Amino acid sequence: MLSAAGVVLAGGRSTRMGTSKAWLEWHGSTLLYRAVAVVGRAVEGPVVVVAAPGQELPPLPSGVAVVEDPVEGRGPMQGLAVGLAAVADRAESAFVCSTDLPFLHPAFVRCVLRGLGDSGVDVALPVARGFRQPLAAGYRTGLAGLVADLLDKGDLRPGMLFKHCEVAWLDDARLLADSELARRDPELDSVVNVNTREDYEEARHRPPPEVVVECFGALARKAGHRSVTVRAATIGAAASAVGLALDRHVVAAINGDQVTRDERLPLVAGDGVAFLPTDAGG
Repeated sequence: MLSAAGVVLAGGRSTRMGTSKAWLEWHGSTLLYRAVAVVGRAVEGPVVVVAAPGQELPPLPSGVAVVEDPVEGRGPMQGLAVGLAAVADRAESAFVCSTDLPFLHPAFVRCVLRGLGDSGVDVALPVARGFRQPLAAGYRTGLAGLVADLLDKGDLRPGMLFKHCEVAWLDDARLLADSELARRDPELDSVVNVNTREDYEEARHRPPPEVVVECFGALARKAGHRSVTVRAATIGAAASAVGLALDRHVVAAINGDQVTRDERLPLVAGDGVAFLPTDAGG
């Protein structure tokens, strides 16, 4: 079976925000970088960003591809069609989201994609916090052609797509039946988006997630402890919290597997970060 992919829609005019959401600062990174990296942590397949025609994007994590939407003004349905088509040859399904989900958790992405597991289901659609969430949902990549056909007929609303395919409706109770998601994101903040400057400022002032940091070898002696709980939104912030710098002598491992020196890599509630010396004998 092909792996699930990730599709992040970076387009949109952001009229209520007044500036491109993709470039909004988020704890030393950007909203787009965070969304892409969080999705990348949750899927095994490719991750692509769909950009509006001529849209300039901030730096992205390594390995992430950018595809340009050739048509302007058709809204998220156009981005959905382009994104699904871009990964259809490498993935059977995709988690598709917008840029402006600063509290998206990998556990939410995995939970939604599991909603596509039933045979015949085309869309896993969260109905979370009282609203349908088509831009935080799972889609079969084979829907790309149907979406394109609907667009050609002038149907620009995601709701029209749901009338033509099999949808698994994931309400709060069904989502929170997933034990990992219930533990890590009990309020389903994963679907909280930021549409206005006020939304963004309120979200930006929330405290970063709590993560457990462990230091090994000479780094434990330098930090003065081996394990501590800190609040940090990125690997770089976690390193700073224990007095370390991610230089060539230090490497980080998230939850025992993902090894990185990327200071902007996002952290989420429940993460464990281990800092290890790279010097021999360290």
